[in-house]
Amino acid sequence: MALLTHLLACAFGTGSWVAINGLWVEVPLLVTVLPEQWDLPSYITIIIQMANVGPLFVTLMNRFRPGLLKEVAVIYMIVSVGVIASLLLSFLWNHTSIIAGKSHSVAFLILTFFLSLVDCTSSVTFLPFMMQLQPQYTTTFFIGEGLSGLIPALIALGQGSGMSSCANVSYEVNITTGNETVESTIFQLETQYLPPNFSTFVFFLLMTAMMLTCLLAFFFLTRQPKVWELSQQQLFPSNIMLNSFDQILDEAADSQLKSGCSCSKDPKGPRDILPEVSYSLTKLTFIYLVIAWVSALTNGVLPSVQSYSCLPYGHTTYHLATTLSSMANPLACVVAMFLPSRSLSLMGFLTMAGTGFGAYNMAIAVMSPCPLLQQSQWGDAIIVLSWVLFTGTLTYVKVMAGVILRSRSRGALVWYGVLEQLGSLLGALLMFPLVNIYGLFKSADYCSLQCPVGRAPQD
Repeated sequence: MALLTHLLACAFGTGSWVAINGLWVEVPLLVTVLPEQWDLPSYITIIIQMANVGPLFVTLMNRFRPGLLKEVAVIYMIVSVGVIASLLLSFLWNHTSIIAGKSHSVAFLILTFFLSLVDCTSSVTFLPFMMQLQPQYTTTFFIGEGLSGLIPALIALGQGSGMSSCANVSYEVNITTGNETVESTIFQLETQYLPPNFSTFVFFLLMTAMMLTCLLAFFFLTRQPKVWELSQQQLFPSNIMLNSFDQILDEAADSQLKSGCSCSKDPKGPRDILPEVSYSLTKLTFIYLVIAWVSALTNGVLPSVQSYSCLPYGHTTYHLATTLSSMANPLACVVAMFLPSRSLSLMGFLTMAGTGFGAYNMAIAVMSPCPLLQQSQWGDAIIVLSWVLFTGTLTYVKVMAGVILRSRSRGALVWYGVLEQLGSLLGALLMFPLVNIYGLFKSADYCSLQCPVGRAPQD
């Protein structure tokens, strides 16, 4: 029964952010079809921030009308919305509408909002529900949450989305000279997109299946015998463990989560591996500023221009950058579980390093469509590596901040969430007009680029 509950908790966790993570790794294929093209990431970024009305509504209701919203009913509702929206997206993702004389993928953007609403609201509903179960199941839930980013990335790698090749295409044109018109054949390099191993329709159906699995897992979690009664008792460190984790990791996760756990803890339970440290107001201010800065970069600023940063090197490079950086996020969280740290010096160093990688990515985006090292394989490798390291280092920084603040109080974690969302919102609001209104970033067809000598793409 315990193993079954672990599996259910893991499956439940995979539904937390799988829809949005799935969208991001599919963007390299979507930009070749949808009319927004290279601007599509900036639309997705701002829509995700708008969807924060969901968790805001739930939080305000719990604050001013406690008990009115039933937790289980809310989770059933949002996960069901996620299943329906994912299914509709499978059929409607490429439908367009004319607005103000321009074609827009209205159906895709509306369904993206509902998927974002589901994933954002899961942040304030899934974990409180898991806190009613025994502590070891919360650890398994976090593993599932990490898989919500890893599984879509692996599926996208298998799909081969967005890969392309350059081909010589001939055109018959009429050339008029004086009173004489002659036919001539011209040749031009154009990008031809290779068909993926399976279609976008199938990809979104797989995301629908994952959301449906999350819904079924939640249904059975609420019906596990005696789990509700056990959650009200005084719980001792569990002897039930996943095969892939040793006792030290289990105790570390348990000690990090205990301040937010609704069940009482045994005073002789496992002690914190990391000692309690007090922080001055200056140090706390530094931590909160880092949270806001890192969130602005990772959730608002850089995602808006990833297409401009990677597509000049080709769709294969963009595909690898999106999928591998998506995989770097959960892997950084796993590293943080094995190697937790509260060193502010390390936090500052990693923040500067991650900001440096982000600055390189932004500089390449500004140079689009003719960035540095465009004709070199080194340019492809460096931009992919830069995106992976940018995501990995700053994800680790956010986990470090969470470890530090979790040891203080619940109020400290509330402010963590506030500043994380504030930074993300400001980053998205800053970049959307720069990308879509002022046209600061330029796009072009990869194969027909006319770049200065020494920076032209390979034929």
